[in-house]
Amino acid sequence: MSSPSTPARGRPARLDRTRTLRTALDLLDRSGLDALTMRRLADAMGVQAGALYRYFATKQDLLTAMAERMMEGAAEAAVTASAATADGGDWSERLTALARAARSALLTHRDGARVFAGTHATGESVLGFADALVGVLREAGFSDDAAARALYTVVNYTVGHTLEEQAALQAQDESAEDAGALRDAVTAGTYPHLGATLPTLTSTDFTGLFEFGLDLIVEGLRARQAPSAATPAE
Repeated sequence: MSSPSTPARGRPARLDRTRTLRTALDLLDRSGLDALTMRRLADAMGVQAGALYRYFATKQDLLTAMAERMMEGAAEAAVTASAATADGGDWSERLTALARAARSALLTHRDGARVFAGTHATGESVLGFADALVGVLREAGFSDDAAARALYTVVNYTVGHTLEEQAALQAQDESAEDAGALRDAVTAGTYPHLGATLPTLTSTDFTGLFEFGLDLIVEGLRARQAPSAATPAE
C-alpha cells in the first residue's frame, strides 16, 4: 500500500507548490545548499525536472520561496511585537525579540542563512516581519529614514552572524581538526591581545555572541533616539 506522499505504482507523482517546497527544505537539511539542484529535487519527488518549472521558473525562484517559508516563524513573532506595540511595551525588547526570531527561523534549516542571503523575498512572511520591525522603531519616535536604516542593520547583522554560525558548526561536524585552527595559529605566532582573549574567540557560545552584538545595536539606536521619544512626557 502506498503512503499519501508516495504515488502508487504506475501513477504519476502528485506535484504542487507546497509539496515541492517541503521536499526542497528536506533536501537542504540532509545535504546542504550546494547539493540542492532542480534535478535532485525532481528525483526526490518522482517527477521530471521540467515539471518543477511550472511553479518555479528558476532555481533562484525556488530559493526565494524557501526563504519566505523559513521566515514564517519570524512573521509570527512580528504579530506578537505588533500587539506589544499597541500595549505600549518597550521598543528595545520588541526589536530584540524580532531579531532573535529571525535568527531562530534561519537556524531551523541547514544553510538557512545562505539561502536567505541570496534572495530578495517579498512574500507576506518577510514583508510582515520587516513591517513590524520598522513599525516598532517609528512608533518609538525614530524617523522614517532611521527606522529603515535600522531595519537593514538588524537584518544584515542577524543574517551575517547566522551565516558564520552555521558555517562554523558545519566545519566542526565535518572535521574536528579544524576546530582548533584559530587557537593553534594564535599561540604559534606573536598575537598577545588575541592570546588573552582566546577563550572567547574560540567559544561556541553563538547565542552569547549574537546577544552581545544585538545589544550594541540597540544601545547605538538608543543613543540616536530623539530626546522627546526617549523620555516620556510627564
